[in-house]
Order: sequence, then structure tokens, then C-alpha cells
Amino acid sequence: MFAQLVGLFGTALFFASYQCRDNRQLFRVQFLSYLCYTAHLFLLGAATGAVSYLINTFRSFCLSSRYDFLRSRAMGAAICVLQILALVFTWSGWLSVLPVAANIATTIGGYTYNARTIRSVGMFINSPLWIAYDIIIGSWAGILDEIATEASILLSIFRYGWKSLGGQSSSAEVSRAAQE
Repeated sequence: MFAQLVGLFGTALFFASYQCRDNRQLFRVQFLSYLCYTAHLFLLGAATGAVSYLINTFRSFCLSSRYDFLRSRAMGAAICVLQILALVFTWSGWLSVLPVAANIATTIGGYTYNARTIRSVGMFINSPLWIAYDIIIGSWAGILDEIATEASILLSIFRYGWKSLGGQSSSAEVSRAAQE
């Protein structure tokens, strides 16, 4: 029961993250959510999911950082490599592929800095893969999290409009992306 409560707190934080208009703030709130989910999945004995969420925590730190290198595409690629290493070292059958594939897609989407892309990847790749994983490992908080995530993404689209979510989060990120 304690494991599910830790996960439910992570769910509340993740839901709140998509209500942040600024991508940097979104990534900061997700950082805290991922810490909760890492603990939740370790408590459930789901090693691949837990390590993958730990890498997500690092990813959110990088994406919300002030340092250009941490927000660079090279760092995004390095995080994808870390996800693959997590898969190799925590392999427990084909089930292990689900969270890693979801998180690689989300990493690629996050490093575009495009709010529409971030939300599209969340809705159509990340959440479906995580729901399947959560059902199999028995993470009720994880299932609720993904349902809440889908609802939160839709709410953010309704609140801000699809067109207004198309740009990058700041002029500094736009100029940095143009340099890459």
C-alpha cells in the first residue's frame, strides 16, 4: 500500500506538470514526479521501470538546466544510450522493452523543445507503453498516472490551444536550437 501511495503522489505532480505553460517549469515538476516513481517502482520490484525513471529524473534536470550542454541534442542522445544500458542491465524479458521504448521516445520529444511534440509523444507513445507495463507489474498508481497524464495533456491543449503550443519555450532555446 505504501508503494502505491508514493506512486499516487508522483501522479499528482505529473498531472500538475502539464499545466505549466513554460517547458522549463514543466520539466522541473516532472523531475520531482520521477523521483516518486523511481521509489514506487523499486518498492514494487520493477527494476527496469525504476532505473528508467531514475534516468528520466536526470533528463528532467538536464532539460530544465541553464547550461547549454545539458539541454543539447548530444545530451539527449547520451540519455537515450543510458536508457538502452538500463535495458541491458535490468533485462527481465520483453516486458523490459516497454518503459525503455517509452522513455527514449519521450527523451527525443523533449529535446525538440516543441510543446506540441512533447505532448504528442506523451499521448501517443509514452502513455500507451507505460499503461501496458503498469498493468503487467501491478502499478495501480502508474495506470492512474498515465490516465491523468492523458487528461492533463488534453486539458493543456484546451487551455493554451494547439497553435500556441507549437513554439519553443524561450527565445534563448530558439537561438540555441538554431546553433545545433
